[in-house]
Amino acid sequence: MKQKITLKHIARELGVSISTVSKALKNSEEISVDTKEKIQAFAKLYNYKPNNIAVSLKNKRTKNIGVVIPDIVHHFFTTVFRGIEKYANGQGYNVIICVSDESFDKEVINMEMLNNGSIDGFIMSLSAETQQKNDINHLREVVDQGIPLVLFDRVTDDIDCDKVILNDREIAYKATVKLLEEGRKRIALATTESYFNVSEKRAEGYKQALTEYGIELDDNLVLVLPYDDIKEEVINDFFEREAVDAVLSVNEIFAIQCMSVAKKRGMKIPEDISFIGFTDGLLSRYSNPRLTVVAQHGVTMGEEAAKMLIDRVEREIDGNDEEAYRTHIVEATIIERESTKN
Repeated sequence: MKQKITLKHIARELGVSISTVSKALKNSEEISVDTKEKIQAFAKLYNYKPNNIAVSLKNKRTKNIGVVIPDIVHHFFTTVFRGIEKYANGQGYNVIICVSDESFDKEVINMEMLNNGSIDGFIMSLSAETQQKNDINHLREVVDQGIPLVLFDRVTDDIDCDKVILNDREIAYKATVKLLEEGRKRIALATTESYFNVSEKRAEGYKQALTEYGIELDDNLVLVLPYDDIKEEVINDFFEREAVDAVLSVNEIFAIQCMSVAKKRGMKIPEDISFIGFTDGLLSRYSNPRLTVVAQHGVTMGEEAAKMLIDRVEREIDGNDEEAYRTHIVEATIIERESTKN
């Protein structure tokens, strides 16, 4: 099938901005005659057809933002959404949320449903299956249509758009160093499959800290758990097999489950074993003992994502969207509680 040509393709081929192409095709007086003729001739040669959805978004602001998140179980995603809604509402925008349930198909369907002229742009975090498949054509189509997109937390380097991420590697390094400075020598990493880009970054920080402190890396201390169906016996078998004196977990759910199994095995926390998990949610605050966490500041991440999107939407409407895409890094912090030694 012949690839459909877009404004972005024309702009790239002729070395001009997307805004210039758009104005030239509308015969705008702002564009010189020579440039207009060149762009219009190129568009005609390649049979360019404007995307009606994209045109409606450009010409008629809806004041709605579409948000697609992987799930609503994890405290982190609910706090990000709270931040998005807080900032967007303050700017006079409404927010429409969809949940992909970690499904690639649902993510695509959600985007197709929202992408009907009812929103001005997307904010989203990639589902587990999207990262596993590494299929991002639905994102590429949105960007090629000129619809603003902001990715947060779970992102891909293969899409040019604005992004908001956590300093995952750096904070995982600091959390591991904290455990090492308690005197822990056998630190386990409870993590997901490596196709989760955030988990991979956190694993890199964990390994960097161990290496710098002269601790030999041991793959047997990496406990890979499924994101959707964690069985207690898998964790118990791990503790049965490996002598562990600390656990760094890539989320609070894994940390609480590992802590529960350790307690059932008669291990005292934090005397015998320490735990640190990512996300400062209700589970962490009310667990027994209360969990030391990496606070991801989801509200801040959501507010920044909404600001980036709304700024770009309003620049595009004003015909002044020349700013390069940005990646904003949110600085996580460690909150010490009872699951680690003070």
